[in-house]
Amino acid sequence: MAMSVFDEGIFLGRVRLDGGGHPRIVTVRDGKVVDITAKAAPTVRDICEMDDPAGYVRSAQGNVVADLDAVLEGQADGVTLLSPVDLQAIKASGVTFVVSLLERVIEEQAKGDAGRADQLRGEMLALIGEDLSQLVPGSDAAMAVKAKLIEKGVWSQYLEVGIGPDAEIFTKCQPMASVGHGASVGLHPISTWNNPEPEVALIVSSTGEILGATLGNDVNLRDVEGRSALLLGKAKDNNASAALGPFIRLFDGDFSLDDVKQMEIALEVVGEDGFRLSGHSSMSQISRTPESLVAAALGTHHQYPDGLALYLGTMFAPVQDRDGEGKGFTHKRGDVVTISTPALGALVNTVGLCTECAPWTYGPRALMGDLARAGLL
Repeated sequence: MAMSVFDEGIFLGRVRLDGGGHPRIVTVRDGKVVDITAKAAPTVRDICEMDDPAGYVRSAQGNVVADLDAVLEGQADGVTLLSPVDLQAIKASGVTFVVSLLERVIEEQAKGDAGRADQLRGEMLALIGEDLSQLVPGSDAAMAVKAKLIEKGVWSQYLEVGIGPDAEIFTKCQPMASVGHGASVGLHPISTWNNPEPEVALIVSSTGEILGATLGNDVNLRDVEGRSALLLGKAKDNNASAALGPFIRLFDGDFSLDDVKQMEIALEVVGEDGFRLSGHSSMSQISRTPESLVAAALGTHHQYPDGLALYLGTMFAPVQDRDGEGKGFTHKRGDVVTISTPALGALVNTVGLCTECAPWTYGPRALMGDLARAGLL
């Protein structure tokens, strides 16, 4: 059997077992999912607040739950893979890549009308006439481009956070509201122009230490945000609109933030109508460093006592026509979205409406009650 990435790294995640009770904290060993839940660390948050999370997971005693392949394929009886974080805040960075930046400006100019996007894309590229990917946000050169764009009358709030001094950091969902590998992801039913956003999410402790990474789908409603940036909450934070997984890969001697910075994130969308879309996002092209994005989210200005998961943004913006020339891409119910990279595996979700996805009913209070009844608190 060929060695998989899960044989090489130290992985941390969560599963739910049939019969109720608290989620189990798991790792992967020798092709098996292993339950390492213990009173010393009954949550992923507790492990991430340790001095050496990777060392703890590597040496923790546990019991085999199921074969890894069966769990990933949704074929393990009585075992459901959950989002790999629990009590952490779920935050996201916006407009961190130049391609994404230009698409956000197009969304704004189009006022949510997907039919105008193709024409505006050409007009904006001709007007800007600068290679924004070479700009350091907040630098003198970036401020000179800003002045030029203001003079031309095309300055945008998206350009402000794309090349200005301050990063966009927003709340993607509440703690314990993210969904995991194999779950449905939700679109608000008012949206007719939307897309997946394939991203890396960093796992950060309460002290700001970056501990590891996982894959994420920052589901996006382009028409809603395009009407007004003040609708960001409606565009981004809906039931089942934040996917993470399949596991957190913790930093150790063989895997570090430098590896994250060189990742190529692949995306594939397969529709029930036979439509196929593929693309990628290169972390090497990010315009703000992961460290600077973490510092923008957490510091003396803002604390997260349970740590956070931080989506880093994407350079991928789908423009492939789906339902006719010039109409661009939008999701349809039943689309299967696969986000992958060799070091982290693959996150697979099926697109539905947020009103039809399983409602979010299991929050921190329910978790604390279940852990207490199990004698783990």
